[in-house]
Amino acid sequence: MDLRLAGHGALVTGSSSGIGTTIAETLADEGCDVLVHGRDAGAAAAVAERVAARGVRAEVVLGDLTEPGVAEQVALTARDFGAHILVNNAGPFAEHDWDSAQPSDWRAAFEGNVLPTVRVSQTLLPSLRANGWGRVITIGSRAVRTPLPNMVAYSAAKAAVVNMTTSLARHLAGTGVTANCVSPGVIVSPSMFRILQGQTDEQGQADEQGRADGANGGGDTTGHRDGPDEADIVAEYAPNPTGRLGRPEDIASAVAYLASPRADYVNGIELRVDGGITGTP
Repeated sequence: MDLRLAGHGALVTGSSSGIGTTIAETLADEGCDVLVHGRDAGAAAAVAERVAARGVRAEVVLGDLTEPGVAEQVALTARDFGAHILVNNAGPFAEHDWDSAQPSDWRAAFEGNVLPTVRVSQTLLPSLRANGWGRVITIGSRAVRTPLPNMVAYSAAKAAVVNMTTSLARHLAGTGVTANCVSPGVIVSPSMFRILQGQTDEQGQADEQGRADGANGGGDTTGHRDGPDEADIVAEYAPNPTGRLGRPEDIASAVAYLASPRADYVNGIELRVDGGITGTP
């Protein structure tokens, strides 16, 4: 199916690695020009090179979205790039339960996941409205509906992201700009195996103690030499009706659909791409 994305431009935050990279590459496969964002110049340039190899325009914008003024500047760069598709993918995670979480941990979760989404979106919205067509897609989490007991601050921040997405969709009524959210389940990544082994990954955004923005952008890591077997993880940690873990491509495909003109009548939703692990509402 042709998603009719050829000629459109997109900013994917946190796309220099991890699922963000897969999203950027998938949009490029559909003919979308992509502005790659990250904090590491070398990593972002490498992704942009792979995106450009698909025959589309690719550029890089760098910056830590939690720093003052950076999110706004990234959004202005996206405006000048011609991006009318915004994928708010970047955001940190950390493990804290109710006994260990300090006020600073709650603040960091919201400053990393909520405020950058607000700032980038707010700055880019005038351009999207003026264009008469646009997409704002945020990356949520299965923790929105099933809060993770060892990631309480992260779970709450992601719930706020979904709430904001619904609010934004209503705010943009009649403008031709839609706002939707994709909430991943447990996604295969090297970071997931590290976390399951009790290690920490301080970079990037996690999908349910699984995906991290610092993880590889799409490969099947079930053969990770030092990690547990995928079947064991599914059975013991993430039982779901689909019977497997997610792949970065699962998330990227959902994002590409919501970004496309074919999704004009899809607005204000949370699309759970989690194999059914969260069940029905």
